[in-house]
Amino acid sequence: MKSKSWLASRAKRTAAYIAVIAVCFVTGMLAAWPGVSPAAIRIDHYAYDVLLTRQPAEAWEPRSVVVAIDERTLGALGGVPNMRTIIAGALDQIANAGPKAVALDVTLHDATNAAADARLEAALRATRNLVLPCQSIIVGNAKQWEDPLPRFGVLARGAVGHVDHRRDADGVNREIPLAEVEGHDQRWALALVAFRVAQGQEIIESPDDVEVGDLSIPAPRSSDGRPMLIRYLPTGIPTISVMDLPQSAALLRGKTVFVGVTALSAAYDRLVNPYLQEVAGVTVHAQAFETIARGKFLTPARPFLVPVLCVFFSIAAGLIFSLRFGWQAWVLAVLLLIAAHWAPVTFFRYGIVFPYFAPVSVAWLSIVGAASFQYFFVQRQLGRSESEKSRYQQAIHWAAHEMRTPLTTIQGSSEIMTRYTLPDEKRLQLSEMINSESKRLARMIQTFLDVERLADGHMELKREPFAAADFVDACLRRAIPIGEKKQISVTLDRAVEGTITGDRELMEYALYNLLTNAIKYSPAGTEVHVWSELRGGELRLSIRDQGIGMDSKELKSIFKKFYRTKRAEASGEAGTGIGLSIVEQIVTHHGGRMEVTSEPGKGSCFTMVITAVITAATSGAASENAKTSDRRG
Repeated sequence: MKSKSWLASRAKRTAAYIAVIAVCFVTGMLAAWPGVSPAAIRIDHYAYDVLLTRQPAEAWEPRSVVVAIDERTLGALGGVPNMRTIIAGALDQIANAGPKAVALDVTLHDATNAAADARLEAALRATRNLVLPCQSIIVGNAKQWEDPLPRFGVLARGAVGHVDHRRDADGVNREIPLAEVEGHDQRWALALVAFRVAQGQEIIESPDDVEVGDLSIPAPRSSDGRPMLIRYLPTGIPTISVMDLPQSAALLRGKTVFVGVTALSAAYDRLVNPYLQEVAGVTVHAQAFETIARGKFLTPARPFLVPVLCVFFSIAAGLIFSLRFGWQAWVLAVLLLIAAHWAPVTFFRYGIVFPYFAPVSVAWLSIVGAASFQYFFVQRQLGRSESEKSRYQQAIHWAAHEMRTPLTTIQGSSEIMTRYTLPDEKRLQLSEMINSESKRLARMIQTFLDVERLADGHMELKREPFAAADFVDACLRRAIPIGEKKQISVTLDRAVEGTITGDRELMEYALYNLLTNAIKYSPAGTEVHVWSELRGGELRLSIRDQGIGMDSKELKSIFKKFYRTKRAEASGEAGTGIGLSIVEQIVTHHGGRMEVTSEPGKGSCFTMVITAVITAATSGAASENAKTSDRRG
């Protein structure tokens, strides 16, 4: 069964991995957000233009014709001053050709020459299914509609459509507003009104679309005035110069005719289409008309669809690098990137304009983030594995060193008992020594295994309350005889109070290690003092010796595994340098900490700081143990 620490580590790593993927997702979405990244808008527009201009050709016969007032017309018929006379003459010829509807893209707001206006009025009256233009202008601080003169407007019988255009930031026209409102007066686009007149139907609107007869145009109501993307015809709109009308009039029969200025010297509404062709406003209206007539509309992806697909790409990238490794992960990542790049193409085939930059940026960032996390995690795991291997080898060396003394004692005693005939008393003494050392060896092995499991996080500490005075007294009873051999006194300066919750055996190991180290590295005839204080819920146990001490550089490395101090080398004491490391691990796993102060030539003081509580029972026991220890010291 896997330990809680392993599961906690696994959960922590998983949470960090999810956080990295989430950051990549958010960063990708922000990079694609219109208000944050203008570059993303340009890339999305470029992708849209590529998809639109690469659409396969369709067998579609345009239902509209543009009658152009071009440079040749103006040059031959007197130029701009004769504009209304030119329009009147063109309308007369168009009316004779029998078109379905005629939409004029020249505003007739101002009065001009009386004769020209009368001539134009007569031509307009003779034109069947006439649609006239209007446009929004700014007067003062407000917008209002600029309509045709009443004498002209009445002839359209209410069929008036706005000719306002829409340019994106890059100057390309991709859509028109089907409806615009100035004040409380809503006007439909010239192309839509022309289609309605040609079909002989009324326009019915709802929050989500606009209907003309059986045709439903997906143009939701919005602050942008029901925008409709124009599906430009690759072949363009048939265009006839006014000068060529006599010989081309037959081409207008049954068509919706758009009349407007295309001459560069007179047109003020020249635009650039996705094919990067410069076109006049009248041609844009005709293209919008054809989009409506075809009934094949392009609609932006619904707002929720973009983040949902991006979440999918982000999660997929995370799963790929968490479940697969090496070339398999990278093959799947490449396939995911292809899917992210291809998603807008697939959506476009179904008439949905899906942003290009958002899924691509999220997919790229998520793949890079997931791959980087897994790479550094694997590197970290490799380093940890190498460290664990080294630690294991060093731990074995430490165990071998620590076990050498009891094994030597057992081996020597058993050889003496085997080779020589001994008195019963001596044989009993050696037997007790073998028994004692074997038990000591068993405890040492168990402690070693417990410490190793503790270091690996595979061991749960005992959580049992025990009196601090008891475990301190037990350690002192074992350490005092060792000190006496070196004529070093071990003294408890203050009664130990409080109850500790934890693993008593491990705490005894830690304190005993500190005591034996103090004795080991102190010269004969000195003293080792044990001092305790319970304050603020913390028990401080200090072991102070009168040894050679350590400098500040040594203090920084004192708890590192296998670090041997100068005092160990100077004293000639053998050791592996792992004991203090184990002490620090034990105290830390009990929620405590180690503090060390030392000066060269003035000794050292090691302090264990552990959480403890005081009770009446432990207080009494501590006082008695203090008296006993003082007598022994």
